Amino acid sequence: MAEYLIAFNDEWVPDYTDEELREKGQAVRALIAEMKAAGVFIFTGGLDDAAPVFSVDASSGTPLVTDGPFAETKEHLGGFAVVDVADEQEARFWAGKIALACGWPQEVRRFRVRMDQQETS
Repeated sequence: MAEYLIAFNDEWVPDYTDEELREKGQAVRALIAEMKAAGVFIFTGGLDDAAPVFSVDASSGTPLVTDGPFAETKEHLGGFAVVDVADEQEARFWAGKIALACGWPQEVRRFRVRMDQQETS
């Protein structure tokens, strides 16, 4: 099994009415239940665009915390899901279902193999 990130940028989200957003929310909740039943669901969430953004750089040997980076709108991550699926084809399948439920595009990226799952020699 491999873990995939399925995510969207805020700029991809159309301007929906409150009623349309409620409908999308119901569709997404039903899809999450389907993903859990299929055993592929790991985690999903949306990012709080009103919360502070900061960076931590420890390249000098001491962690330095600074405000930002302040991404351009096109680079802003709006929300995501993490799934554990057999292959890329299955990741595409679930991303398609998410795109249909939400009504906006999704991007799919595979995670590297986690260190705790790598074989040791």
